[in-house]
Amino acid sequence: MATKVLTMEDAKHAVYGGCILGGGGGGWIQDGLEKAKQAFTFGSPALVSVDELSTEDYVACVSLVGAPSAKNIYVDSSQLIDTVKRMQKEFDKPIKALMTNENGAATTINGWLQAAAVGLPVIDAPCNGRAHPTGSMGSMNLSEVKEYKSVQTYAGGKGERKVAGSVVGSLDLASNVVRDVSIYAGGMVAVCRNPVHIGFIKENAAVGGITQAMELGKVFLSVPEGPERIEAVASYLKGRVIHSGRVSKFELKEEGGFDVGYVHVDDLELTFWNEYMTVEVEGVRKGTFPDLIMTFDAQTGKPIVSAEMKEGLHIAVISVPKDNLLLSSTMFNKNLLKKIEPIIQKEII
Repeated sequence: MATKVLTMEDAKHAVYGGCILGGGGGGWIQDGLEKAKQAFTFGSPALVSVDELSTEDYVACVSLVGAPSAKNIYVDSSQLIDTVKRMQKEFDKPIKALMTNENGAATTINGWLQAAAVGLPVIDAPCNGRAHPTGSMGSMNLSEVKEYKSVQTYAGGKGERKVAGSVVGSLDLASNVVRDVSIYAGGMVAVCRNPVHIGFIKENAAVGGITQAMELGKVFLSVPEGPERIEAVASYLKGRVIHSGRVSKFELKEEGGFDVGYVHVDDLELTFWNEYMTVEVEGVRKGTFPDLIMTFDAQTGKPIVSAEMKEGLHIAVISVPKDNLLLSSTMFNKNLLKKIEPIIQKEII
């Protein structure tokens, strides 16, 4: 793939396709579209493939960390840019490109604004090709590299909650510090973290994941508004629509900077930890993270993330086997997946 100068049309496709690949997490469509508009006020970011950079070139990941449903979230464009500039000072090698942590409505275009503002390209390799709850799940299995020192810079909040800084330490320690900071900042912080070289990215990231999100968004938006959009998505991803019905019960709690809860539709149950983790019909498992489980408005076809779920909504649920997704090596790491089980009280492994 040659360098592609990104457009607002690409961004719209990336937001909608990313929202679906978010699997219930990854931010809200409206936030993604707003972020896209802001990004293009700084210029037109460029998308490059992993093959356009040298194996030894370093790329840093940009992300938002926090609970999407938190009420006091504030992260502005100067804070997003600040995290990259801090990283360029903190890290001892040049940063040659930026990558996003995952696909999601707001996360697929993570880095577009920062890249345009500081003159770096975005690489077509999100850390993960779907959204996931923990920082470690978005770290391309760096949690298994014992000597790896995580460098993370962060900024967010306003007024008395405004915070910015950096942390260096083990991956778990640094990720936990940033997660705690996000709570003090009002629920969310921007982060630039974990620089790695292209050779590592080729082995562990979801190479081609940004393009996949844009292509999926194009398929979704090419169909007129309505339930046919859901069928088009399921067909494109080689998944299936499991069920359609009204939400009878919904519970969401903020716990430790995450959204945790469940959704009931007739005899179907969804659990989520930011993203949907399991779907069961009459107790029979129909999808398990990292399979993609996603909800849509059954009438309009609009993707609905877990944080905007409500009782009485008429939704459709799709499931896509993990084999049909572009995924990070972390999605096959049993140590990381095992951590989901006590949160949702369900078996994952």
